[in-house]
Amino acid sequence: MNSLEKQNNRYIPWMVVGLMDFVTVIGFDDIIYNFQNQGLVAVFSWVLMTFFYVIPYNLIVAHLGSQFDQRGGGITSWMRETNGDKVGYFAAWFYWITGLPYVVDVANSVVISLGWIITGNGDIQSHMGNAWFGLLTAFIFVGFIWLQHFFKNKSLEIMSTIGGGAMFIMTILFVVMTFAGLAHGNPIATHPFHFTNFLPHKIDMHFLAAFGLFVFAMNGSELAAPYTKDMKNPSRDFPKALKMIAIMTMFLTLFGTFSLGVYFNAHNLPNDLKMNGSYYAFQAIGKQFGMGDWLMYIFAFVQGIYMLAQLAVILDASTRIFLGDVAKKYMPKQLTKITEDGLPINGYWLTTVICGIIMALAGMLPEINDIFNWLLNLNGIVSPASTLFLFWAYIMVRKHNDKFKGGDYVYLKHRWAGLTVGWWMFGITAVLALLGFFPVDAVFGTTKWTMEIIMNLVVTAGMIVLGFLMPWIARRQRANANGLAFGRTAWYGMTGIAIVLLVAFTTKGLSQSILPESMGVGRWIVIVVVDCIIAAILWGMTRDGRTQKA
Repeated sequence: MNSLEKQNNRYIPWMVVGLMDFVTVIGFDDIIYNFQNQGLVAVFSWVLMTFFYVIPYNLIVAHLGSQFDQRGGGITSWMRETNGDKVGYFAAWFYWITGLPYVVDVANSVVISLGWIITGNGDIQSHMGNAWFGLLTAFIFVGFIWLQHFFKNKSLEIMSTIGGGAMFIMTILFVVMTFAGLAHGNPIATHPFHFTNFLPHKIDMHFLAAFGLFVFAMNGSELAAPYTKDMKNPSRDFPKALKMIAIMTMFLTLFGTFSLGVYFNAHNLPNDLKMNGSYYAFQAIGKQFGMGDWLMYIFAFVQGIYMLAQLAVILDASTRIFLGDVAKKYMPKQLTKITEDGLPINGYWLTTVICGIIMALAGMLPEINDIFNWLLNLNGIVSPASTLFLFWAYIMVRKHNDKFKGGDYVYLKHRWAGLTVGWWMFGITAVLALLGFFPVDAVFGTTKWTMEIIMNLVVTAGMIVLGFLMPWIARRQRANANGLAFGRTAWYGMTGIAIVLLVAFTTKGLSQSILPESMGVGRWIVIVVVDCIIAAILWGMTRDGRTQKA
């Protein structure tokens, strides 16, 4: 790049990249989730995970980002460079699709924050049923894809800087006010509150299964990798951003969990703590300092911005990772379409469809709180599993030191030390992902426990099957002269099945959760009309025996 090109380019500062990444790594809610699973023992777990997982994790990402600082696909590029095109594709696919349950979870959180702002409480179940909750989540999700397209990539920097910075400030404020309250003799909710309460008393399946959620809470720093090519000195500055994230994560988790033990009785926590705990915390501390609900409302607003920033970064960065540096022969041609703004628009809509399916499955659970918890715990399975590709790429880089000389930053100078840490991270992540299949918010043997473990298996298996279908579809497209993967008969068959399933789901949702029975015959007229519209749209899309071009 010549000097004129450098002057015309607009670089992203490393601190902004760090804040963009911070919103995907850790938040106040992540502390709440694990506090409900383990109580004050979560402090011990955070310390353990910080030194044996978070620090090496971030420094491994820094090493790979420095090594491949000019590649825009992140983990896709790393796997492609170290293991070839085919493995690079599978890494990209699984990394992308395993992030979708969290995308749904983030959109749910936006709805919940709006509920607190509007009603001033967390009783969202009494204001809307599961179906309305799912529809509102879908509306926010689809609407935000449009906003992403409208504002382009500048929205990422603005929202991430505001959201990430504000969330970190709110957490510092919570911790400072906690210690100020203790200094003034304010009571502690957890009794007894001494050193032994922070140590695990029993290591059982529930304790171990919860660790997958710790990994989920702490990973994600590699999502900043696609932006290395937008930094002025990526090989030098990217590691700075990762170190900043590690420090912020340590502060947030350790002091934040301690403070939660002051305002919540760790031995008797609310059932909806994962969904509403953050708001309860700021509500409690605001009332203690004579501020009423003002702090809660401020936090609800910050939480909404923070979650929208997460949605922006995850949608953009994960889709870039998926489509940014994948060999085109493994991808159906429709997914490789890029708009004039450089956005993989069909990748966004595929994201919408898959998220819609996940939301439909979640709607089978009894309450909104169950939906929230299941989606969260599903992330404790698929998120660690996708991270295995990251550690495998690092192992390959260190194994072939002669080929990969390293960038400006090298984590662990000695090859054997790098390989040892790489295999440790790979092994422990695999174990925690497997343990995550066991539900932690349901009692073993109950209907809910059985349903959740089945849903965990079905969603995970579906992700794997879809990953193998994509290269098969692409191969069929190349084999046919007309470029179509399927003929008219096959499209009609698949369309018919899709119509039946969509109509069935829509009928059930409208009849059970949205339209009141008092509407009588009118209620069923609305249902029939909506079902017919869905059938007409889907059939119209495939009336020529193929999907119409976007």
